[in-house]
Amino acid sequence: MKSLAIVGGAGRMGQALAEGLGAREEFTLLALVDEHEPRELFGALYASSLDELDATKVDVVVNFSSPQGVIDSATWCAAHRVALVIGTTGLSDEQRHVVEEAATRVGVVMASNFAIGAVLSERFAAMAAPYFERVEIVELHHDRKVDAPSGTSITTAAAIAAARKRAGRAPLSDPTTRHTVDGARGADARDGIKIHSVRLPGLVAHQEILFGSAGEGLTIRHDSFDRQSFVHGVALAANAIDAAPQFIDGITSLVP
Repeated sequence: MKSLAIVGGAGRMGQALAEGLGAREEFTLLALVDEHEPRELFGALYASSLDELDATKVDVVVNFSSPQGVIDSATWCAAHRVALVIGTTGLSDEQRHVVEEAATRVGVVMASNFAIGAVLSERFAAMAAPYFERVEIVELHHDRKVDAPSGTSITTAAAIAAARKRAGRAPLSDPTTRHTVDGARGADARDGIKIHSVRLPGLVAHQEILFGSAGEGLTIRHDSFDRQSFVHGVALAANAIDAAPQFIDGITSLVP
């Protein structure tokens, strides 16, 4: 049985993970870590920082907080040889480098989305990519998400671009040449693949991948209606990782 500490435990995602992971037989929920005391502790201890914990009692730190919180967790985990699972997005290249350096000392899993359906939709999109002339991505999230586009949409665009390149397909070019309003055609993620970001209250996490060719279209949509949708993927990651140095980027390899 692995002992978990959740950083960002007072947030909505942290509370959902604490409820879901704490109910699983393979885990013990040791602590919720946050500068604010969580509304619910689900039987865990409260700590304002990882430094308040006995590292010898923690097997895995799960971080869904902020980019700076990820850096703090990566530094602490590397120093104490505690495995780390990261679901925070919006990291800069420098912050990602810190995470990758930590993975030379301890096991780290970092993913933009832990919902199994999201992983499968990315896989299906890569399968479809070589067969269609055009593709665009629409990602929709709650209005408190601070980064755009989402990490999931960026990862999806990269998978589509790689699949098209392997198939010998050229990068996409936008046929729209006149923009009445700047940005109306979305952001160019890579190789001409457009991402459109929507932020509205009431949403959780949703994504549509729209493919089009002459006479037909294909839409792959995934919806997370509740944050419990991420628990299974986080559990897969926490079970797969330990103190042995390694870096697992995404949970695709953990989903057969």
